[in-house]
Amino acid sequence: MEPDLFTAAAEERQEKDPAGSPLAVRMRPRTLDEVVGQQHLLKPGSPLRRLVGEGAKGPAGPSSVILWGPPGTGKTTLAYVVSKATNKRFVELSAITAGVKEVRAVIDGARRATGGYGKETVLFLDEIHRFSKAQQDSLLPAVENRWVTLIAATTENPYFSVISPLLSRSLLLTLEPLTDDDIRGLLKRALSDERGLKGAVTLPEDTEAHLLRIAGGDARRALTALEAAAGAALDKDETEIALGTLEETVDRAAVKYDRDGDQHYDVASALIKSIRGSDVDAALHYLARMIEAGEDPRFIARRLMISASEDIGLADPNALPIAVAAAQAVAMIGFPEAALTLGHATIALALAPKSNSATTAIGAALDDVRKGLAGPVPPHLRDGHYKGAAKLGHAQGYVYPHDLAEGIAEQQYAPDALKDREYYTPTRHGAEARYADAVEWTRKHLGRKRS
Repeated sequence: MEPDLFTAAAEERQEKDPAGSPLAVRMRPRTLDEVVGQQHLLKPGSPLRRLVGEGAKGPAGPSSVILWGPPGTGKTTLAYVVSKATNKRFVELSAITAGVKEVRAVIDGARRATGGYGKETVLFLDEIHRFSKAQQDSLLPAVENRWVTLIAATTENPYFSVISPLLSRSLLLTLEPLTDDDIRGLLKRALSDERGLKGAVTLPEDTEAHLLRIAGGDARRALTALEAAAGAALDKDETEIALGTLEETVDRAAVKYDRDGDQHYDVASALIKSIRGSDVDAALHYLARMIEAGEDPRFIARRLMISASEDIGLADPNALPIAVAAAQAVAMIGFPEAALTLGHATIALALAPKSNSATTAIGAALDDVRKGLAGPVPPHLRDGHYKGAAKLGHAQGYVYPHDLAEGIAEQQYAPDALKDREYYTPTRHGAEARYADAVEWTRKHLGRKRS
């Protein structure tokens, strides 16, 4: 017998005793219109709408889809909605426990169902990234010939974890992390809905804010925490879930941090100043506060990239590549794993040698330009590739540095008004000592007068 997504026995038990099921299960949407977030995937005519609708059969039938997104964003929920709304056979497999044998059994059953009584099959495959290449290969004939309509779910980047032939035969749908407003709406529905808490408790603003931070965009985590806190409050004969009750229930203190207020900027400022001051422990403390408070990891990564140029610069030329790599990794993996990447980058930046010479150099150059200190480009540096340029004196007398043994020519590059101006004053911290030697040598060979 093939495994159904939700067996008849489980559904019957849930109908008889809905309170016995977890709140996250009871509040699972029954239709696409009840789905929270992901509105970009639920527009009229979208693949998911077509899967549950009446139209688009035959050669224009809905394609197989791969749902890619972080945990708790609704991948299983969307599969459940399809299972409830469609008239197709619905079969679930988990890549954690299933293998090629189980896949072939489903495909054989789908072909019999189609040929015997015209019943199409939807196969929901969870955690597809856990399938090996050979296991994924076993799906190809069924998907290509539409013996089944595949709905595959993954939290991993499918371009790395799903074979190309399967990707090319499916539509890749990306689920976005749920916003605070999405989660807030879900909590309000769970508090009042007959399937949920039926108005037994209320959620004050400070408790709701902490619950949103705990959730981190994960609907399942939000509902699980709400259910636990509501149970603890009712055990105390309280009809309001106090902040302290939620903290006790989930064993996480509420961080005093307003992502839209002063705390947001104060803690971010303290992080950067701790990195600048080379206090790695303080920097990690402020990073932890931002992570625990649910700060956007992309915001933190952007601040680290700025710090790498502003406060470290050429004293450690690897600092900026480390910060950029961290930002790219954060964008790909998200929390909670992104905390490791941000910690890695923060430690590297805090312990790197420091120099703000690049910051002050570009600042001084911009200041002169804004004051009007510019002037025409020296004639020998101007473009000489067009007809008539030579008559104007453009590019005449320019010395090509590569023609010289030392690779540097004694000629003027800056406009006359700035020919002796020096913006870059290197330190001798870390790797910048090499630049200090280089700038001294080059200025000498350029024939520059000391200002």
